[in-house]
Parts: sequence; C-alpha cells; structure tokens
Amino acid sequence: MSAPAIGTLNNSPKQGGKSASAWLKLRELPVTVALVVLVVVTAVINPLFLSPQGMKDLLLNATIMMLLAAGQTMVIVTRNIDLSVGSILGLVAFGTGSIFAANPNMPIVLVVLIGMVFGAVLGSLNGLLTVWAKVPSLVITLGTLYVFRGLNNAWAGPKQHFAGDRPQAFGNLSVNTVLGMPIITLVAVIVVIILAIFMIGSRPGRDLYAIGSDPEAAKLFGINVSRRVFTAFLINGALAGLAGVLYASRFNAVGATTGSGLELDVVAAAVVGGVAIFGGSGTVIGATIGAILLNTITSSLTALRVDKFWQQAIVGVLIITAILIDRLASLRHAKNLREKEGRNV
Repeated sequence: MSAPAIGTLNNSPKQGGKSASAWLKLRELPVTVALVVLVVVTAVINPLFLSPQGMKDLLLNATIMMLLAAGQTMVIVTRNIDLSVGSILGLVAFGTGSIFAANPNMPIVLVVLIGMVFGAVLGSLNGLLTVWAKVPSLVITLGTLYVFRGLNNAWAGPKQHFAGDRPQAFGNLSVNTVLGMPIITLVAVIVVIILAIFMIGSRPGRDLYAIGSDPEAAKLFGINVSRRVFTAFLINGALAGLAGVLYASRFNAVGATTGSGLELDVVAAAVVGGVAIFGGSGTVIGATIGAILLNTITSSLTALRVDKFWQQAIVGVLIITAILIDRLASLRHAKNLREKEGRNV
C-alpha cells in the first residue's frame, strides 16, 4: 500500500471541515444528547438532583473517570488497551497516603509530580512489554493488572490511610470550588483539554490515529509505530498516576483494594464516548463525555431509587449500542470510499 493512502485510513479529526462535522454527528453528538436528556429527566423527577451540592457531587464522581478515560483513549486509538489502570491508580493512591503519613508538610505539587512519575513508570512498563515482546496489550496489561495489584496488596496489607492522615489543604482540593467547580475537577478538565489539543493538533497525536487505522501503512508512511505506542502507554500511566493522587484527595480512605474493577469502567466510558474499540477513531473529549454519562447514569438511577442491577444492565446496553453504532459508521465509511473510487475509475 502506498504512503498517500494513510490519509484515507482513519476517521481522525484532522480531516477537513465536512468530514469532521460528519464524524462529530456520528460519535460525540449522540452521547452528549443522551447526557442532557438524562440530566433533564432526572431533574424533573427529582429537583434536588441539580442543586448546587448535587452538581458538585456529579462532577466529583466523574473526575477520576474523566482522567482515566482520556488516557485510555490514547491507547485504544492505537489498537491497544490498558487493563492495569485501576491497579496503577491504587498503587499511586496508597503511595500518596504513605508520603503524607511520613511527611505531612510535603508540598502538594511535589506529591502530584511524584504520583505522575510513578504512574508513568508503570505505564511505560506496559508499553515496553507490548512493543518489545510483540504480545497483544490485552494479554500484557491483564498480567500487569495482577502484578501491580499484588504489589499493592503486599505493600498495604491490611493498612489504610484515612483522610485524617493527609494535610487539610490536600483534602480541600475536593472541597473548595472555583466558579462552582471542584478544584480537582478543574484540574481534570484542563488536562483533558491539553490532551485533546495534543491528539488533534500535533503530528505525534495524529500519528496515533494513523497507527490505529493501519499499522503497516503507518510504517510505510514513516511513522515510528513502536515509539508512538510506547508514548501512549506512558502518558496513560501518568494520567492514571494523577488520578491516583486526586483519588487520595477525594475519598476518605485508600488501601490495598483501591481502584479494583475500575479498568472495565474506564474502557466502557471510552467506548460509549465514541472511541472505536478496534482503533483509528475517537476523541478524548468524547471519552470524557462518556465518563460523565456513565457516572451520571449511576447517580440518576440512585436518585430515582432504581435497583443497582438495572444500573449495570443499562450500562451494558450502552456499550453494545456504542459498538453497533461504530460498526455501522465503519461500514458506511467503507461504502462511501468504494463509491468514490468507482466514480474516479
């Protein structure tokens, strides 16, 4: 396949205005509409749902998932997946508690940087094993999920770090607000915007879409696939580390089980937000909206006193629907390409 074909291989936002608009309608618009409808209906039934405290709780509940889904998007776009993010978050969260327990006067910014570096190291291990061993990332990260979780169990044991062990200023990150938005949520939004600009507006970010569309064609186009995939895992790990630090600020206790089970929720948020599970398309913004939607569903159904089983069932239906929409969009795109080629013959 010749190099010029790379431009036709993906549905990334780097295309012209017309294709970007069509892409937006197929992917981000439906989940946004679903989120708005869900909030409005719930607020009509339960007016307290949109009270200032209710909105604050919604944002806080979605903050951690927003960061994790944004990082996971970078990996999924390259036709990979990282199932270890929950374990990375748990390790960093307990490490954060341990740092403050040993030195309560440690600057918060320094703790955040330490957490992100720790997460980046763990994420880079996933990336290195994936690109070096040429083993599917699903297998690699399933293994590191248990390795990292085992390390956290050995480190933490029965011990937990509670809110009283941390500085008041650190806990206030989840209490204080700026323009009605919790500080940790504001941090997450800023990070998501930066990552979205990187994915759309930079050559390395656009390369990730090309890799996900067709890795072999990406190589012919001169893209260093191994380096780009490794970088995606590293950044994803750093964001999981940041999420771990913010988790320690948000919740009252962190221990050996912190972050367990989050990995599947993260993948679900990305897929529901329009990130193609087979790579090549999707955006950080869409994944973030997906994360907010899934958390809002849980909060809405809880406010409406719906059984937890139905909450899980609805999330499952959303995932299946998102995959079907993605499949239909891919078939439509392929059909359009064939028709265009037929007219050019």
